[in-house]
Amino acid sequence: MFDKVLVANRGEIAVRVMRACEELGVGTVAVYSEADKHAGHVRYADESYNVGPARAADSYNDGEAVIEAARKADADAIHPGYGFMAENADFAARVEDADGITWIGPASEAMERLGEKTHARTVMRDADVPIVPGTTEPVEDPAEIVEFGEEHGFPVLIKAEGGGGGMGQEVVESAEDAEEALNTAQREGEAYFSNASVYIERFLDNARHVEVQIIADKHGNVRHVGERDCSLQRRQQKVIEEGPSPALTDDLRDQIREAARRGADAGDYYNAGTFEFLVEDGERNEEGLLDADTDFFFLEVNTRIQVEHTVTEELTDIDLVKWQIKVAAGEELTFEQDEVELEGHAMEFRINAENAANDFAPATGGSFDIYDLPGGIGVRVDDAGRQGDELVTDYDSMIAKLITWGEDRAECIARGKRALSDYDIQGFPTIIPFHRMMLTDDAFIAGEHTTKYIDEDLDHDRIEAAQERWGQDGTGSDGADEDEEVVEREFTVEVNGKRFEVDLEERGAPAIPVGDADQGQAQAQRPQRGGSGDDGGSAGASAEGEEVAAEMQGTILEVNVGEGDEVDSGDVLCVLEAMKMENDVVAPRAGTVTHVGVSEGESVDMGDTLFVLD
Repeated sequence: MFDKVLVANRGEIAVRVMRACEELGVGTVAVYSEADKHAGHVRYADESYNVGPARAADSYNDGEAVIEAARKADADAIHPGYGFMAENADFAARVEDADGITWIGPASEAMERLGEKTHARTVMRDADVPIVPGTTEPVEDPAEIVEFGEEHGFPVLIKAEGGGGGMGQEVVESAEDAEEALNTAQREGEAYFSNASVYIERFLDNARHVEVQIIADKHGNVRHVGERDCSLQRRQQKVIEEGPSPALTDDLRDQIREAARRGADAGDYYNAGTFEFLVEDGERNEEGLLDADTDFFFLEVNTRIQVEHTVTEELTDIDLVKWQIKVAAGEELTFEQDEVELEGHAMEFRINAENAANDFAPATGGSFDIYDLPGGIGVRVDDAGRQGDELVTDYDSMIAKLITWGEDRAECIARGKRALSDYDIQGFPTIIPFHRMMLTDDAFIAGEHTTKYIDEDLDHDRIEAAQERWGQDGTGSDGADEDEEVVEREFTVEVNGKRFEVDLEERGAPAIPVGDADQGQAQAQRPQRGGSGDDGGSAGASAEGEEVAAEMQGTILEVNVGEGDEVDSGDVLCVLEAMKMENDVVAPRAGTVTHVGVSEGESVDMGDTLFVLD
């Protein structure tokens, strides 16, 4: 077993991995950015190292900085969590090549083989796993899309080869839309995944999203540990996950599980992974379920632990994260396939700092003014924040996960209602009101919702009513120190990049101004937050003119103006994507663009100057 594991992630998943390490008697190392100096995962770890500024590309996604932190800490393994570099085969290979450090995950070759969508489709087809009709080679010409649509019917779905989470996907409704949709998908693929390659497949308009959890060791043992239903999504992003699926007969679920096991075996896959499928939601049997003759198709492989792994853990009592670590250390699975039993029903509710009534817009600031957790039988919370923490808005908006379990789905839902009602978070909006509303929704209760339900079928007036009844719009405290005459003060200092806590007593002297010390060097101050608004930018005065700044962290999808251009008030200067939402950054007044500070595909932080108007 390892002596010390570095967790190359943040937030609740970093804490989740560290808890598993603690139970295994393994030391833990956190990495953190400037924005996360006081984050929960930093508090939890045995030791912590700063890997760079707030921007993910310069910290959590800086592979060299993460590996160097592992060397400084003398860590002998790296666990990537999910997101950031968890599915980056190049990073995995670099860890594998580093002396004395083990990658806790599948082999980089398997990640390359199954992580790239066209490669994975080829492997699955050869393993007799049904795939959605489509291409297994990249598409570069709009004529190929038109030809495919004429053969299989429109609409057609264009997908980024290296993508996921709904990004780099475009639905082509007709031949006339092919060229523009192809350009958009390629642009997003390059911007988000540094891979402009795309492929096409038949668009399934009425489908359920069902995935199978796999765990495999290095000794040739492959086990599936049940399926999860992730059909409740908005913009292809999961919101509530559950298991087992409420829509499948046992015969159909067995077919899907076995297909996933075959795929993992064919891909020479070990460690944890998720094989995702789309199930056509058509004719149902007398019990209202999709039967064994229902078509299902392989979608993709997630070569990492999933956000919703908790559902499987509650159903099987198998600690998947522990098994990830043990498999990486060379241990053999100790249970057979026929020993895997799913008991009861489980659901996971993603607790996002978003306002569902405002098109799920992420919070732009705030703090955990009140943070009161639910409890009781069948209730689990995976989180990292604590009351008094500042809300970090530089990354994903998910702050926690609430998981409930019951003897059956009805009891699981009842416990979900109770737990969501007890979960008190004040200081910024969350989607708890949305979750409470969904647990009274007829289609969801009946298990009849599909992946398009929220975006196309749900009455959004009900979301607004839920937010008004159970939510709050406040952004909480302004971060001011409410107790300036403190006798005991705690400082965070760094020596050679390693984080230390220092307590200082002040006796009979004015309060010492608190700042961040880093090896004795002055640190650049983070930009001030912009004002609230629905677009992605805010304006402020500067010596050179009026600045238009980013109101949220995100990625620039397109820039519509250049230096010297004349603009009118309300003209779209650029499009900023944040949390799968495209936000138009508009000119606050008429003027001349004197400075353009961003380019397409560039990541920006809240407060970054995007443009200057004269």
